[in-house]
Amino acid sequence: MVTLYGFGPFLGTPDSSPFVIKAMMLLKLAGLPYREMPGNPFKAPHRLLPHIEDDGVKVADSTLIRFHIEHKYRIDFDADLSAEQKATTWAVERMCEDHLYFAMLDMRWIDTANFNKGLGRHMFGAIPAPVRPIVKSLLRRMNAKRLQGHGIGRHARPQIAALAIRDVNALAAILGDKPFLMGDKPCATDAFMFGIVTSILTPPLESPIRAAMQGHANLVAYRDRITSRYFSEQPVAAVMQAESSGSRRVAHSR
Repeated sequence: MVTLYGFGPFLGTPDSSPFVIKAMMLLKLAGLPYREMPGNPFKAPHRLLPHIEDDGVKVADSTLIRFHIEHKYRIDFDADLSAEQKATTWAVERMCEDHLYFAMLDMRWIDTANFNKGLGRHMFGAIPAPVRPIVKSLLRRMNAKRLQGHGIGRHARPQIAALAIRDVNALAAILGDKPFLMGDKPCATDAFMFGIVTSILTPPLESPIRAAMQGHANLVAYRDRITSRYFSEQPVAAVMQAESSGSRRVAHSR
């Protein structure tokens, strides 16, 4: 059985990382049984989560996990897509992973109010209390450095939001009224698209990016559809209740 290492559930979503959620969904789409284990990014291969162990083979990076599944288990997640559709889905995935994701990092880690309500409140319980503020500060500085290196962190928050909202609007336009990104069946890119959509819609973190996504009924329905179909252990109703009830209720739902 495949073992998937991630961070753990976060505020109504299957994991705090959209990349771990991507790996989860790829395994589900492939029909492969797997178990989830808490991972340590500082001890993981290439210092990356998610990573998997499969018959003694360790694979880090969600896209390389996809390639491993496709090669070992002879699965083509995009078998029904044309060459043009495959190119489109790859471009969408790169937009989400290499741009929109970093705007989400700013929303979660650098925005102080959101950090205090979200990660700062819910993700450091295992850290001894005397050193917890030091660890929080260190990780926030590390993520600020990542954002500076990417480039998006050099902008003011309204500019970051404006750039990210372009991505959100593009996702909504490409999805249209289809159940999944390219039609009636999910493809590989749906795995990360769902991960980033549900992560941005996660309560109780407020930002113009989340507001823009909530304004697209098709993206909200897309989140609900995939949650109910592939993550039934976290029903859509619980997520929706969390959105309307605030952080205290969400903390209990974990």
